[in-house]
This record gives sequence, structure tokens and C-alpha cells, in this order.
Amino acid sequence: MDRYERIVLLHRLLRSARRPLPLARLIDELGCSRATVYRDIAYLRDALGAPIESGAGDAASFRYAEGDAAGFELPGFWLNSEELAALLALHAVVARADPGVLSGALAPFRARIERLLAEHAAGKAPPLGRIRVLAHGVRRLDEHVFRSVAAALLARQQLRFGYRARSTGSETRRVASPQRLVHYRDNWYLDAWDEDKDALRSFAVDRMRQVETLGARARDVPDADLDAVLAAGYGIFSGPPRAVAVIRFSAHAARWVADTHWHSQQEGRFLPDGRYELKLPYASSRELLMDVLKYGPDAEILAPLPLREEMKSLLALAQRVYEQAPRA
Repeated sequence: MDRYERIVLLHRLLRSARRPLPLARLIDELGCSRATVYRDIAYLRDALGAPIESGAGDAASFRYAEGDAAGFELPGFWLNSEELAALLALHAVVARADPGVLSGALAPFRARIERLLAEHAAGKAPPLGRIRVLAHGVRRLDEHVFRSVAAALLARQQLRFGYRARSTGSETRRVASPQRLVHYRDNWYLDAWDEDKDALRSFAVDRMRQVETLGARARDVPDADLDAVLAAGYGIFSGPPRAVAVIRFSAHAARWVADTHWHSQQEGRFLPDGRYELKLPYASSRELLMDVLKYGPDAEILAPLPLREEMKSLLALAQRVYEQAPRA
């Protein structure tokens, strides 16, 4: 039994006791030494503020003071070592994947966890260096913009912002009702109702500028409608699915592809020769083609024909580049 479990059990024993509990019984119930019981009682009383009083008589005994027992609870955030370690690991993922965005807000939270975990580990500092998070493709994000977007989303208020489209480089002013913040492939996106376009759109938060929170209340779009438009197709690009892609992978690649989550509505099957056939809906071909390209000759798009032809064109253009001498 670790210290967390002993403290919880000690609290329950003292709270339910109608008369002082003898030290011998506490030693038996907690399964520890006399000295450990005294240390746990001192910690419960001095660090956690429990209303512990000693019983009368020569033999040591303890109970909660009458009138105070009902109002005392163990402080919130009372977790065991494994739960604390898991929270620290989660914090490391967030802080290292989004440096500067959430790390400041979570700093007090992290410090509290570290103190609690150190208490569980007899004062030893938790080995956070053993948690390694490698972010991939993270784009620079303005912390002020992120906080403004998150605040408006939670307060259900409309936003006005400048948005520079990555595909064209042009900037427009938009008014939108925020619906969801989405963390996708190490970057943040805002699903919102575009008031000017009168339609649902996804905005890359790193492309948003000069964000203003307006007084108007944000329009609430039902979750089912959001999923039908923004989550039905493949990847982050919005729109209802326009087709179902059929992709066949080699037996070598099948070992990875079969264990990968591509889409909530994907269908996959192993073929008799060990190859793997995957079917998934998509609205925009750009992201899907890039993901298939990374498998090189181990992947082949079978259908639909326009998607297959688009892949052939990409491969032909790439081959043309490599047939030429490198440019200086």
C-alpha cells in the first residue's frame, strides 16, 4: 500500500469512527509500522488540515474532532502516483507540442502535480526527461490570437479577424461564429460558421490576424451538422464527401496501414496475397494524395478514376523534375 492509499484509508477510518481508534488498530488496518502511522497522521493533520485529535488515556488513539469531521474532505486533486505521472505525461505532450500557447496557463498546474508526485516519491524529482515528445510540422502560432479565439469560443461570441489564405496569399476580413477548436496534426484549426459566406468553414488559427471579439452572440450549429460537413470527409478540409477512395497497399506496407486510423468511416480488408485494400470517403483530394504519396510504390489508387488520374499527373510531374539536372 503506497502513501496515497494509506492516507485515503486513514481518512475514512477516522471519519467513520465514533470513538478514538487505538494505534494498534491503525497499524493493523494500514499494514505499516508504528512510525509510519505517526508520519501519516502528522501529514494528514498538518499538511492537509484534518481535524485530528488524540483520545484520552495512556494508550495512543486518534479520531476526528466532533463537529468538524463532517465538513472535512481530502483536498481536491488527490491522485495516486500513477495518475499523477500520467497527468505529467499529458502536460508534457501539450507543452512540447504547443510551446508557448498553453504552457504558460498550465505552469501552476504542472508545479502542483510535481510537488504532489515528489511527495509520493519520497522527495525525489520526477524524471520528466524520460518523456520525449517530437512535434512534426508545427506552425508558428500567435499566443494572443489563440487565447482570443479560445475565449470567444467558450463565451459563445462572434469573432472578426483577418485571414490570409495559404493557397492564394490573399487576405480577407471575416466575421464568424466559432464552433470548435480542433488540434489536428500538431496544429490548431477553428471550425466556425462564416457569417459572410453563410456556411461552415475551417480556419487555420496560425493564419488568423487582428482577432476581435464582438458583442453579438455566436450562432450555435448542431454537432450533427458540424460532423456532416467538417468531419465526414478525409482530413481537415471541409465539405461533404464527394467520393470514396479505394487504395491498395503492398503486403509490406499493409502491416502499418491496417493499424492506422485514417477516417471514422474507413473500411479495410486483407487480400489473400497479403496486400491491404482501404476504402475511405474524401471531400478534397489534396491531403489524401499527399498521405498516399509517402508510401511510394507500396500504394496504388484504384478508384475513383479522377483521383487515380490526379495521382498519375503528380507522379509524372515529379518524375519530370528528377529527369532534369539539379538547378544551381
